[in-house]
Amino acid sequence: MSGEVEHGHGDHGHGTVVDPKDLPEGAVVTQSGRVSAAEDYVANPPEAEPFSPQQLARIDEAMMLASRSTGLRFNVYVGDLGEDPVARTGELHAGVEGAVDAVLIAVSPGQRFVEVLTGRDAKVRLPDRSAKLAIMSMVASFKEGDLVGGLLSGLRMLADQAGRHAPVQHVGIREQVAV
Repeated sequence: MSGEVEHGHGDHGHGTVVDPKDLPEGAVVTQSGRVSAAEDYVANPPEAEPFSPQQLARIDEAMMLASRSTGLRFNVYVGDLGEDPVARTGELHAGVEGAVDAVLIAVSPGQRFVEVLTGRDAKVRLPDRSAKLAIMSMVASFKEGDLVGGLLSGLRMLADQAGRHAPVQHVGIREQVAV
């Protein structure tokens, strides 16, 4: 068996013949005849998309319902927030159209960071206490591995805390002229 090794399975004596030159890089045949291979370990293999289309639809629907019922602009960001997550969250919020009425839920699972940032006008209806309660609820779900459920719960809580938006009535403005 020059140049070939019998690759055995346990003590059964049944095996296959393996040519060492056919082994992948990083693989060797041990003295016992077993093939040992080293592979790169990836803790959390990257996925093409963090959410399935159904999950995205559920999150989108929850944001739309929260925005429609409250009149506030709800946004969700999930991803790495860099070296300064607080500053990055502020940048993201500032970039949202109508930021004064916007509510941003920023989540960086890898950094274990969650923040709810409200614009100036939105803060009147969603004070810090309300945001903290929503964050606590989301974190409880995140700890159980339920990212989508946590986001949905947070959006519902924030919308409930903000209350219903009264439709704006357009009032005509009369110009009075002094005679």
